[in-house]
Parts: sequence; structure tokens; C-alpha cells
Amino acid sequence: MRVLVATTAGSGHFAPLAPFASALRDAGHDVVVAAPGSFAPAVERAGLAHRAFADAPPEELASVFGSLDGMSNLEANRVVVREVFGRIDTRAALPGMRALVSEWRPDLVLRESCELSSYLVADEAGIPHVHVAVGLASFGELTFPGLEEPLTELGDGRDLAGLLQAPVVSLLPPSFEDPDSAGGAGVRRFRDGNSAAAAAGPGAADRPDVGPLPDWWSGAGDPLLYVTFGSVAAGFGLFPDFYRAVIGALAGSGVRVLLTLGDAGDVEALGSLPPNVHVERWWPQDQVMPHASAMVGHGGIGTTLSGLGAGMPMVVVPLFADQPHNARRVAAVGAGIVLEGGPAALGGLGDAVRRVLTDDSYRDGAGRIAREMGSLPPVSAAVPWLEEQAGLGSGEDPNS
Repeated sequence: MRVLVATTAGSGHFAPLAPFASALRDAGHDVVVAAPGSFAPAVERAGLAHRAFADAPPEELASVFGSLDGMSNLEANRVVVREVFGRIDTRAALPGMRALVSEWRPDLVLRESCELSSYLVADEAGIPHVHVAVGLASFGELTFPGLEEPLTELGDGRDLAGLLQAPVVSLLPPSFEDPDSAGGAGVRRFRDGNSAAAAAGPGAADRPDVGPLPDWWSGAGDPLLYVTFGSVAAGFGLFPDFYRAVIGALAGSGVRVLLTLGDAGDVEALGSLPPNVHVERWWPQDQVMPHASAMVGHGGIGTTLSGLGAGMPMVVVPLFADQPHNARRVAAVGAGIVLEGGPAALGGLGDAVRRVLTDDSYRDGAGRIAREMGSLPPVSAAVPWLEEQAGLGSGEDPNS
């Protein structure tokens, strides 16, 4: 069958889609990823075919993001979901998405939570569509009602009903969902068998298939702390001061630090580094996780799940978007410590790192989530079920 996979231009949005897309491709299906033209390198790195639609106009995005100062996290999220994902991104993508669907006629559309042009076009064309969750169901319950206005405006009267009724798949384990949310019911859940989480776990560094990290630092016997704030944070006005503050909080802390910057930020701009800190723009997480003792992150769902799946206790410093919600769930399941307040909270970072390294309860909490994730069926088990959604089989429900 032909499967159109649709994503916005964000690594955190594409990451949950990629395992399903790869599983479908490996099963012999024809898979194309529709994404903004600027996102082509990320799609190609995943080994998938890319078909471009237009990027959102930068000046329109800047106008929305510039209006968020002074808003609460929830209010800002509602504005971004409605105006950026619901209106600006969708309006830019619709012509290219309509042309692609008309030309290629996919049997199934697989879309991430915030790529909405594919929902509108699939609904217009009568093509089955499946939603791949990129975050907590509770976050969608708080923010997605605001999509009603732009979807009705851009979709010839189509509203939220078809969006909310679509079947959902997720890489989140059930216990990580907010227990007060009803949105997780009926979600089919899987694990990414090729992720960093799958490669990690107790004793993983001793396995013959897990190679050693380069010997970058002094103190080779000290615990390794993996620090990442995702692929875009450095470009959101946080570089270099926020990163310098993180480095200062961890200098001389008795841990070796690997800090990654992502898409933005020049390593040289950080100046002289303490001997226990090494900085890279990128480093493969599947190489780091088996060796790390703990993680510091921002609460992005992809990075958080990667760490939890590896049984990694963590300190979370949420910065924006859904990160505070994800961070609170990390604390709720006993897998780590949350430092709320963004850059202002970094004064407590050193102490929080010491606590997650010395208090076994945090590793136990992360280990419980890792075992739960490991018990889920692999994404390859979703393929027969996805074929059934397209009307091309009667696959058994993998979560039944």
C-alpha cells in the first residue's frame, strides 16, 4: 500500500512518526514523508523519501512568537497551537498537500498531532488517517479545542470531530499519561525497538554491541551525565547564557558531562570549558545512553522517553511548549526531579543532579517505566493493524 506520512518541521514531532514509517517501509509498503522543504535533511537522515510542501512564512511565525511575552505557559501554548499549527502551518502546507494526495493517491495517511493539512486533505479525499501522538493526551485536551476556528476556516467547514475520532498510536507507556485524562483510552501503544532506549538498560555498556565513548574527559571513573535541551532551544534566545549557566552549575561536580546543543549555537561561543565538560552539536543518543548514569533535559517528549526507556533518572528543566507537563509526569512516576522556572532554576541544578545520582528511588522509578516500555509490542506489530485501517487486511489488534 501507499502510505503518506505527514509532519511539521520539528525533530520532536517527526521522531515518533519515524519508527512507524520505517516499519511500514521494511514491510514492503511504499512510504513517502510529506514535510516542509526545510525539513528534507532530517527526513533523509531517517532513510525515508521526502516530498516537500511549503514552509510557513517566517515573518508570520515571528509575529506570533513575539506576541507571547507575559503569557502563562498554558495561554502561550493555546496561541501557538491555534495560530501556528492550526492556521499558519496549515495554510502554507495545504496547496502542496492537496497536489501530492491528488497525484499519488495514498491508501493511508499517518500524521503527527500538529500536522493538520494532512487531516483536512485526507478527509476531503475520503482516505483513512491515523494520528501518531507526539505528547501527552492531557496536553491535547488543554490546547486542541482552539483548533476548531482555523480548521473550520481552512477546511471548508470541517471541524474537530474527524480529527478527534481518528485512531491513535503512541510510543508513550500508559503509566506516563496523566491519570486524570480521558484521552489515553483506546490508544494503541508500541515501543521503538531501534531507539536509544532499546539499546540501553542495566549492564548495557558491557554488551559487545555497545561501543565505548571517546575518552574526552579527565576523571574517567566518574559518572557520565548526559545533558541535552533538544534540537531548537539554543535558537530561542537561550544561547549562550543559559548553556553557560548549566556548565557553571556542573563544573567540578564529580561527574563527566556531555552537553549537546542541537541545531543552533556555536560551541566556540561558550568559551573555555571545565575539564569535566565536553560539548558537541550532536551525538547519537544510542551511543550515550548505555554509558550514562543520569540525564538533564528540558522535558521534550522524545528526549524524555528516550531517557526513561533507558531507565535513566533525570533532572528536568522545562523551558516552553508541553515541557512543563511532561516534566511533572517525570516527577509523578518517581523517575526524576523537576526544576521549574526555566533559567532562574539553574541554581538548584548541581544539588538535583547529586540527588538523582545517589537516591536509588529515582533510578527505580525510571526502571519501572523502562520495563513497561519494554513490554509493549514493537512498532513492527503495528503494520498489520495499519493495513487494516487502510482496508487492506484484517490484522489482529496488537494491543488486545
